[in-house]
Amino acid sequence: MKLKLKLALFNLLSKLAFAGLFLLLMPYIVERINLRHIDNELILKREQVISLISEIGIEPFITSDSADAFGSFNILKEEFVSLEKTSLTEDVNQIEVASRLIDDEEIDYRVLNYSFMVDGQTFLLEVGKSLSSILFAEQNIRHIVLLFLIFIVTITFFVDVLYNNLLLRPLHSIIKKLKKIPDPALFDKTPVRTSTSDFRRLDSALTELMENINSLFRKEKEITVNISHELLTPVSVLRSKLENLLLREDMDEEIQNKIEESLKTLHRLQTLVNSLLMIARIESHQYLREDTFSIKEVLQDIIMEIKPIAEDSGITLRKEITDELQYSKANRSLIFSMFYNVLNNSVKNTPSLGEILVKCNRLHGNFNVEISDNGIGMTEMQKSRLFSRFKMKDKSSSDGTGIGLAIAKTIADFHKIEVSVTSEPSKGTKFSFIFPGNS
Repeated sequence: MKLKLKLALFNLLSKLAFAGLFLLLMPYIVERINLRHIDNELILKREQVISLISEIGIEPFITSDSADAFGSFNILKEEFVSLEKTSLTEDVNQIEVASRLIDDEEIDYRVLNYSFMVDGQTFLLEVGKSLSSILFAEQNIRHIVLLFLIFIVTITFFVDVLYNNLLLRPLHSIIKKLKKIPDPALFDKTPVRTSTSDFRRLDSALTELMENINSLFRKEKEITVNISHELLTPVSVLRSKLENLLLREDMDEEIQNKIEESLKTLHRLQTLVNSLLMIARIESHQYLREDTFSIKEVLQDIIMEIKPIAEDSGITLRKEITDELQYSKANRSLIFSMFYNVLNNSVKNTPSLGEILVKCNRLHGNFNVEISDNGIGMTEMQKSRLFSRFKMKDKSSSDGTGIGLAIAKTIADFHKIEVSVTSEPSKGTKFSFIFPGNS
């Protein structure tokens, strides 16, 4: 899982945990808030009644024919105000839950009781609000709070994802820099623009690491080139001496056969040394890329050269070259070697009566060359080390040096050509070469 998603999920889970805790406490919190609001509302109405009595007096409410009491309630019986004479000697100022009988209907109210004196007479004022209306208001508050909570959690989740994406953008830039380099020498040393010090340190550390790796690679290439040059001289001398020995007419046949075997071994050694030199020179960018040529013509030349070998082995070599590419800023001889090594490898690993197909087409705007066969195929382990040097698929085979595909991959990387391989045992192998879009 990507880091930005992990961060977003952590933030979401933490918010959900907080929301869950809030939902557990919400009934109590909403109830207390709602009751506090109702109590304040009752107190406000009490003050309004007292203020009204102060202005117009108690007489309009309490008369001789009103049984010394006054009562008023709204049409839905949700609220009431009651005023009556009382003989209470103690002051009353409290809020309680009580039942009241209104129009032969008993209703539960939250009632504020308040006593006061007018002209030496004590009066009891009651202001009430029905519990059903209080519970209805409480439910509305809960629904509003719940919807608001869901809205906030959803919005903050998407905001977290966007912020994490913005925050991790420098990391994506660093990953992109690492992915697109076939060689440490080509690593983009331009510092990543970021205000996060951790990413700056990471970018700096990677740049330093690439410089160190590139330095080691240069030393390795220098050693390879030096050793290869040193080997070529004695190999050439030995080969010349052995060839001169074969010119002798009195040479014993058994000795002659051994000399010929030695010459074959020297030839393989010389081929191997030349291959190592070629890889070292390609990786050191000693080859020029100044040619402009037709990929179709290169493939046709290779097919003409390999077709007799394939026919001798009973293999059918077909071509479907429908699209063309004039490849510029490239090295023709290296591209020739790249395709030749892969096609030659297919011939070696395809049994008699097998088939090899060379195909060219346009794929998503890029030029694509495919070389596929129905040969012995490869396992996943063999695929993982396919382009490694000296690791041949068939250890029992004495043909080749096991470095041909490594050369092909090195040439592809040198030209920034993407190489992919699909293969299954006993079903064959397909090599795909995708040329860069600016070819």
